[in-house]
Amino acid sequence: MPHATPDRFGPDRYGEDVLAGDWRAAGRRTIPEVPAVRDLVVEVAADGYCGAVVGVEKQVVALEDRHGRIRMFPLGHAFLVDGEPVRLVAPTAAAPTGRLRTASGSFATESAPAKVALPSRIFVEGRHDAELVEKIWGADLRVEGVVVEYLEGVDLLGEVLDEFRPGPGRRVGVLVDHLVAGSKEQRIADSVMRGRHRGHVLVVGHPYIDIWQAVKPARLGRDAWPEIPRGTSWKHGVCAAFGWPHAEQADIARAWQRILGGVRGYGDLEPALLGRVEELIDFVTEPTGG
Repeated sequence: MPHATPDRFGPDRYGEDVLAGDWRAAGRRTIPEVPAVRDLVVEVAADGYCGAVVGVEKQVVALEDRHGRIRMFPLGHAFLVDGEPVRLVAPTAAAPTGRLRTASGSFATESAPAKVALPSRIFVEGRHDAELVEKIWGADLRVEGVVVEYLEGVDLLGEVLDEFRPGPGRRVGVLVDHLVAGSKEQRIADSVMRGRHRGHVLVVGHPYIDIWQAVKPARLGRDAWPEIPRGTSWKHGVCAAFGWPHAEQADIARAWQRILGGVRGYGDLEPALLGRVEELIDFVTEPTGG
């Protein structure tokens, strides 16, 4: 019996040869390559170290964390960007077209020399606040030479300011969670602004119970942040409402990394936070007459 050919009976009904091509790669996830450009914020998958790219030499990348410490890592498959695995590669020598913007929306100043840290500081309440500020404003703050530190609670603000000793050319900006009328936070802020450091300290805040709420819920696929009843730990309550693990502190830390990983730029944050951080940056970098 003559062999039937595709020309006689139409297209080959058996399709392509199943052994053709790289069949082992079928269904395998492709890890994208990301150039290690300056000020790109990446996380080291192995230990959670987070830093901004400050240099690449041969096959080694230098990452600077928010405390100014620099660590070296080999390029390759060991990093996360916005919570997603990537293969970090050396950037090409070709200059990018157009002006780059930082995560805060300002124009990047790639050729600006490194600045010595200013005497002034920005204080935030906790580690999560500091990490969010670093992710969005880190590149801008490095250009200005502004260091961000965290207080571990607004209750310590007076003590920290007395130790820091603000004064002319040594300003302090403070970002406070849940700064609403009648709150404990508002009373502390009012006391500081009227106290011995007045004129050299600016305390501003956002209305959210926690910095988590400053992230637009749409970035998590939600319409709104849940209402958590009084007497329930807010972060634990949020995780429970979202169906996330929350039995241990490590679960809360993973929940925050999930939230932070969904933040790509300033457009993912609520305006009530954006305006306050910009106000603090302007305050601590404004030239003073002495």
